Amino acid sequence: MKKTLFRSALIAATFALAACGRSGGQAGSEHLTVAATAVPHAEILEVVKPILEKEGLQLEVRVFNDYVQPNDQVAQKQIDVNYFQTEPYLDAYNRDRGSQLVTIVGVHIEPFGAYSHRFKSLADLPQGAEVAIPNDPSNNSRALILLDKAGVIKLKDPSNALSTQRDIVENPKQLKFRELDSAMLPRVLEQVDLAMINTNYALDAGLNPTQDALVIESKDSPYVNFLVGRPDNKDDPRVQKLAKALTSPEVKAFIEQKYHGAVLPAF
Repeated sequence: MKKTLFRSALIAATFALAACGRSGGQAGSEHLTVAATAVPHAEILEVVKPILEKEGLQLEVRVFNDYVQPNDQVAQKQIDVNYFQTEPYLDAYNRDRGSQLVTIVGVHIEPFGAYSHRFKSLADLPQGAEVAIPNDPSNNSRALILLDKAGVIKLKDPSNALSTQRDIVENPKQLKFRELDSAMLPRVLEQVDLAMINTNYALDAGLNPTQDALVIESKDSPYVNFLVGRPDNKDDPRVQKLAKALTSPEVKAFIEQKYHGAVLPAF
């Protein structure tokens, strides 16, 4: 009789624990880590968290304020995937570090812009104006290509996604370029005549790209921001669930309603 009662109590306890696990949504859940910059990437990832939770996947977002660590962490298998970069930036990183990170899905476009607290148009820039641009190869070129399209400088080949200052063939205003870490650019706006700033950092600094930028990339910008992983996990079902969620109607609606053209869905 005691054995029967004990067995019944054990079974009841087991069912109770199972029920608690189901109601809490944690027991038996899969887990995935993703590195991201704060705006808009981490904000977009917050939208997909509840979508993935319904599919039994717990998403852990780790926020970084630079463009190097998110790739380093994924390459070193400290983090599963990242979401913050364009393909040209990834290509440059892989080339410089000898890594093999791969794109998984394109999610959004952040039109790159030129900002100034001193002048209201590029035509107002004086001779010898100081222009701050990103120091990483991809965004450095992106800044120069945008200035070429705006007619401020002329590049040897504006279609070269890795153009450098050495490729400038005409610089009528004799602009002086100051190369800085991308995250630093909003902070030096008061110190320079013009700063070429990635939209994520512009938004994070309280700038409105569609209103504050003196010139900004068009909607057909090729610089799509990708979810990125490694060859060994790009086809992992957890990663594919995240890729699907990031290109869902919910995310598209969020991007359009939240950023008002400063960030554009790429799907």
